[in-house]
Amino acid sequence: MNFMDLIHSRRSVRAFVDRQVEPEKLRAVLQAANQAPSAGNLQAYEIYQVMAPRVRAALARAADQSFIAEAPVTLVFFANPGRAARKYGARGRDLYALQDATIAAAYAQLGCHELGLATVWVGAFAAAAVSAAIRAPGDWVPVALLPVGYADELPSASARRSLDDLVHEL
Repeated sequence: MNFMDLIHSRRSVRAFVDRQVEPEKLRAVLQAANQAPSAGNLQAYEIYQVMAPRVRAALARAADQSFIAEAPVTLVFFANPGRAARKYGARGRDLYALQDATIAAAYAQLGCHELGLATVWVGAFAAAAVSAAIRAPGDWVPVALLPVGYADELPSASARRSLDDLVHEL
């Protein structure tokens, strides 16, 4: 599939069939995330691959979204502010690490779609509960949860703003 078709055909899926994700597909998704651009090539983010049902259930509770526990894998993206701050100070800590984690998660999401896997971006969660479920270091900031699996639904496309409304020319 060409890249524009990939972007236009991706959907947010919240229902998953009971089927494991092949390790080689998961590795390819993580390699896609690893190719994401980052400030100073510091890759100021961390990824947790959560397959343990107990931890996925804790993440579902942290987000109050039960489908997270139903997906066979959830990728959890954390910003690692200290990693960016060493080179970029406060701007690295407050912005670049967050951007790095976000771009990596977006690459992973598109990689999933390319491989026939389904995801949904989850950004609504109790950050402290996500960090506790993962046992992440205290200075890492959870940015996104990506439940990954095979779709048990095919949502229709969501409406988008028109470019006339979205784009501002100078």
